[in-house]
Amino acid sequence: MANRDVVAIGTSAGGVQALLHLVKHLPSTFPASILVTIHLPSHGRSALDDILTRAGSLPAQFANDGDVLRKGRIYIAPQDRHLLLDGNQLSLGVGPRENNSRPAIDPMLRSAAVCCGARTIGVVLTGTLGDGASGMWALDRCGGITVVQDPNDAAFAEMPLSVMNRAKPDHVVKLSAMPALLERLAHEPAAQPMPVPRSLKYEVEIARTGRTTMESMDHLGKRSVLACPDCGGVMWEIDEGDITRFRCHVGARVHGRADEPSPGRKPPARFGECTASYGGACGVGSQIGKAGYRSRPPATGRNLVRQGARI
Repeated sequence: MANRDVVAIGTSAGGVQALLHLVKHLPSTFPASILVTIHLPSHGRSALDDILTRAGSLPAQFANDGDVLRKGRIYIAPQDRHLLLDGNQLSLGVGPRENNSRPAIDPMLRSAAVCCGARTIGVVLTGTLGDGASGMWALDRCGGITVVQDPNDAAFAEMPLSVMNRAKPDHVVKLSAMPALLERLAHEPAAQPMPVPRSLKYEVEIARTGRTTMESMDHLGKRSVLACPDCGGVMWEIDEGDITRFRCHVGARVHGRADEPSPGRKPPARFGECTASYGGACGVGSQIGKAGYRSRPPATGRNLVRQGARI
C-alpha cells in the first residue's frame, strides 16, 4: 500500500524561519514530495530555493509547469502563480488571487485533495489572515491528514488559529516537534480514497485556468449583495461547515477581510467604492463581519463590523 507521499505546506508572515527549521531537521531519505506555498511579492527574484537547499539535506526548487514529482524534493510556488498538483505532475495556475494572494495556499491544498487526498499531509504554519483554512477543510473532507503549528508557538498566530477554528486539524504541534511528526506520518500507509465533490474540482480548475461563468458559480454558492473589491462584480457566498467565504464571478476569493492588500501589491478598491449601488458600505462591512463571527475568532468578527461602519 502506498504511503502518504505528498506534504503540502502553506505559510506567510514568519514563514521563512519556520521553513528553515523544518528542512534542517528532515532527513535526505524523507519518503514524500514537499510542496510549499508562501506568500511572495510579485516583483523581484526570490532566493528561497537556494536558502532552503543550503539549510538542509533536501534539494529545493521553484516549481515549473509539468514538473514530475520526486520524493525527497521541495517544490516552491513561484511568484504570481498558484502551485497545483495534477496526478504525479505539477501545474502552475493563472487563476485569480485568493485571499488577495497568488500564489495562495488554499488552491494548492484543494488540488492535493482532488488529486490524492488520502495520500496528502497538509500543513499550515505561521502567518496572518485566513489563507489555508478552506484548503485544509477540503483536504480533511477528502481523507487527508491536517497539521497546524501551535498558535502559541507561531511568530504570527492568525493563520494557524483560522485553521483551528474552521477545519479542526488532526494535529496541533510546536514547530520543534513537527519534523518528527511529518516523518512518522509520511511513513504510514495512505488511507482509502474518498469521493471528491464536483464543486472542489471546479474550484481547482478556476485556479488553474481563471475561466468561469456566472451560471457555474451558482453551483458553488448563493449570490450575495456584495461586490468584489477588485472587479466590482457579483460575489457568491459559499458555506463550508463553519467556514463562510466569498468568491466573485471571475473567481477571486476572499474570507472576511477582503480589503487588505497582498504583499507587494497596491490595496484593491475599498468596499465602499465598489458597492455604492447597494446603498452604502456600512452594510457590506457588517455582513462580512457577521460572517467573521461564524468562521473567525470573535474579536476579528467585531473588528470587521466596526470597519464596515467606518468605510
